[in-house]
Amino acid sequence: MAKKQTSELKSIEEILTFWDILTPDERQFVKNNYTVHFYKKNEIIHCEGDTPTHMMILAAGKVKVYKDGVGSRTQIIRMLKPGEHFGYRAIIANETYNTNVAAFEAATVYMLKADVFISILKNNIAFCYRFLEEIASDLGDSDARTVNLTQKHIRGRLAEALLLLRKNYGFEEDGATINIYLSREDLANLSNMTTSNAIRTLSNFVNEHIIAMDGRKLKIIDENSLRKISKMG
Repeated sequence: MAKKQTSELKSIEEILTFWDILTPDERQFVKNNYTVHFYKKNEIIHCEGDTPTHMMILAAGKVKVYKDGVGSRTQIIRMLKPGEHFGYRAIIANETYNTNVAAFEAATVYMLKADVFISILKNNIAFCYRFLEEIASDLGDSDARTVNLTQKHIRGRLAEALLLLRKNYGFEEDGATINIYLSREDLANLSNMTTSNAIRTLSNFVNEHIIAMDGRKLKIIDENSLRKISKMG
């Protein structure tokens, strides 16, 4: 399936800037062994329990990492942005995937075979250490998010989710509208709350002139207040 590149699409050369500690031969090895895959909105990239075959890099679009919990409730764990790696933890741990990953909107993904990735890890110490740093950073973020989702009140959790989306995807041209369209259910799943609580809290934020809403578009009017709410929990 062919797809025209957009300004958001990161080329393999841009992706490899993270991998700039590869030798010229290793960089060519990667270029010779990656494939490009295109996913439609809501299409599954991999499922929990699948055996990992490739490490993946998001080249364009938005992707969600999530788990299906008790009572068919979904918890969105992370929202990925172009340039981020995923799927490699299970490869390194020699385990099946412990999460589901789906395209939140049309997405382009670069895939590198697991054996190629492991081969480079084993033969390039600096490259291996860089991925150790990334895993350590992800673990720290995961720990903080676990505490926040379990200890913050509803307002704090929703404020944190909005700030996370603002950080990951930035604003549209108006400098205020978050560059992602979320359903209320998705926002609830990201914030660990029911959809009804998400709708009610969003309405409160609108009444307090902290945000504005236009369908699925969310505009941040008072970011300082949003940060205070997130910090206070």
